Amino acid sequence: QVQLVESGGGLVQAGGSLRLSCAASTRTFSSCTMGWFRQAPGKEREFVAAITWSGRSTYYVDSVKGRFTISRDNPKNTVYLQMNSLKPEDTAVYYCAAASKYRYTEYTPRAVSDFGSWGQGTQVTVSS
Repeated sequence: QVQLVESGGGLVQAGGSLRLSCAASTRTFSSCTMGWFRQAPGKEREFVAAITWSGRSTYYVDSVKGRFTISRDNPKNTVYLQMNSLKPEDTAVYYCAAASKYRYTEYTPRAVSDFGSWGQGTQVTVSS
């Protein structure tokens, strides 16, 4: 199982930016599809973005398209989520996840159940 540690969350005003990072502790990181999810209070965990092992394929939920960018640095075992033009409705705990059963594929899974390893989460709060 992949161990994941997120960082970079915080409090930001609407329209601002944050970059989340997720460091993985396994060599299998470079072969796995990685994803970001978020969970707001009282709501279910929601898919945000995913990136395949090669970085060539990405997928975003409609609400963040054009504002968020997922990327990865395989030699550093790290995946990033650049968040621009943040809105109050982006407020949530953001989780990094690894889809270890999707290795060396350009398919981007989006279901919570497709991701077997999770970080502890990092809080993002956007004030209006």
